[in-house]
Amino acid sequence: MELRQLRYFVAVAEREHISEAAEYLHVAQSAVSRQIANLEEELGAPLFERVGRNVKLTPIGKTFLEHSITALKAIDFAAKQVEEYLDPAKGTIKVGFPTSLASYVLPTIISEFKKEYPDVSFHLRQGSYKYLIEAVKNRELNLALLGPLPPKDEAINTTVLFSENIHALLPANHLLAKRDSINLIELRHDHFVMFPDGYILHKVAVDACKSAGFVPKITSEGEDMDALKGLVAAGIGVSLLPESSLYDSTPRMTVRVPIANPLIRRNVGIIAPTTRVLAPSEKIFLDFVSQFYSRLSGFQ
Repeated sequence: MELRQLRYFVAVAEREHISEAAEYLHVAQSAVSRQIANLEEELGAPLFERVGRNVKLTPIGKTFLEHSITALKAIDFAAKQVEEYLDPAKGTIKVGFPTSLASYVLPTIISEFKKEYPDVSFHLRQGSYKYLIEAVKNRELNLALLGPLPPKDEAINTTVLFSENIHALLPANHLLAKRDSINLIELRHDHFVMFPDGYILHKVAVDACKSAGFVPKITSEGEDMDALKGLVAAGIGVSLLPESSLYDSTPRMTVRVPIANPLIRRNVGIIAPTTRVLAPSEKIFLDFVSQFYSRLSGFQ
């Protein structure tokens, strides 16, 4: 069985037409037909049946297609790994990130890294906390930035990059807006706008309020950082957000105020899989990010 036969087979299966597959593959139609026939002869089973001018997969053909796609992906991944080992400064890294790190942390990391490694490409994917963890485990993503880092897990390694405080974001006309700092208990009568239940920052905020002695009155929810900031700016309520998410994008008509008691902090870091060896470009990126934040005393 040849790799070429598998590629021809998948191309025909996806298009259900031999001539269209041949055009896509830039080969003669007869060459595609011959390789499919050779493959069927070797397997001892028909993979296609003719339906007019088109072809359709047989039941066994559908099964073989699923495994052929998996095999081709594995081979392509292996070839990419070899290419990266030959030239680690070139490659593509799939990195996941949550909304809370999208406005400042992620752009800072990527822009600084590209200054030293301009030929490394990125495929970036925003997602929920749970999705990012699972995506790294199942190889959908190579690495993911998270805050806070998840508990220890045999399937992932965690690297702490920095820790940061959670601040209160208040409407500009709030009674506490001009204070240098507040105690969280002082917001016990306020309406809160938060991420929905199931988001990690929802849990961080609710747990903080409970530790201060009250349950927050959540009246509005938003699924991204800009939505929450907009709700606060509109005077709908107050929110608790990570300090780094407010560096460059504290909206008009809002004020961020440090929380003196209790001190709420989260660690921010990067997760990597333990189930495979990191590709050279991935390791370069992970080492760079770790060293980058170790040099920034403001994040230690």
